[in-house]
Amino acid sequence: MAKGSIPTVFIDGEAGTTGLQIRERLELLPHVAVRSIAPERRKDPGARREMMASVDLVVLCLPDEAAKESAALAASLGAEAPKVLDASTAFRVNPDWAYGLPELSPEQPAKIAASMRVSNPGCYPTGAILLLRPLIQAGLLPADYPVTVNAVSGYSGGGNAMIAAYESRTAPEFELYGLGLEHKHVAEMHYYTGLTRRPIFVPSVGDFRQGMIDSIPLHLDLLTGGPAPADLESVLTARYAGSAYVRVVKAEAKLEPEAMNNTNQLELRVHGNAARGQAVLTARYDNLGKGASGAAVQNLGLMLGIAVETRLPAAAE
Repeated sequence: MAKGSIPTVFIDGEAGTTGLQIRERLELLPHVAVRSIAPERRKDPGARREMMASVDLVVLCLPDEAAKESAALAASLGAEAPKVLDASTAFRVNPDWAYGLPELSPEQPAKIAASMRVSNPGCYPTGAILLLRPLIQAGLLPADYPVTVNAVSGYSGGGNAMIAAYESRTAPEFELYGLGLEHKHVAEMHYYTGLTRRPIFVPSVGDFRQGMIDSIPLHLDLLTGGPAPADLESVLTARYAGSAYVRVVKAEAKLEPEAMNNTNQLELRVHGNAARGQAVLTARYDNLGKGASGAAVQNLGLMLGIAVETRLPAAAE
């Protein structure tokens, strides 16, 4: 599909956190060429349209409204339009866009590869979807279960303003947010998990740059058949057997959020107390890795039909 000898990529919004990390990862790939617009012309629609017409794939690392405008600009090219991978929330539940979570189903990688338009998943929903969807599909977790997703992220997930506040030591060490229960990631969690009841989502941010844990408490007697924690773990293990990036590992008494940093790896655990009839599902990953830039490069590889390296260069670790 390449327009030249090797695939070409343009990152629209390359100066942001996600765009910078995508570029760093792409620098490990000698068989991909990243093209850029001169800084003084990055907001020039004509320059952007000309660039889009010359490349195989455009990655959008922009706010939602700007992403919509950029996607429309790419579509206006008709037969010359490149593939588009969007990192915003603008198209994640849009049926005309493929959802860029390859582990969503066995068929999803092929769907991503064949699509002209792919929406990269949100950081928080990635872990929640991978935990809940297999349990719902297996019939263990009722689709109307009153799910609560608690999550903590490093401050890099909040964009430049939050990064500046934490690194200047003017931000609190920890805070809950989104307590109006209208966080933009809820729609995505609801749609792709298969839940019929809207989940409650309680995000938080801590004084560490990157890393993430999603946690979901469950009462086992409210699940179908009253399964043991081991039954939940067995379903997840079978679902992700052979996955390159998602693995089910044994529960631990404590978890810290930074262990997966600078990788595209994601760990799932079932922490349970069978005697008490309770369990907590957890997903641990890098909010800038499998939660953003690493996932984008994984999708980019599928869309361009190439092998990719999703880690950052060693110097960045």
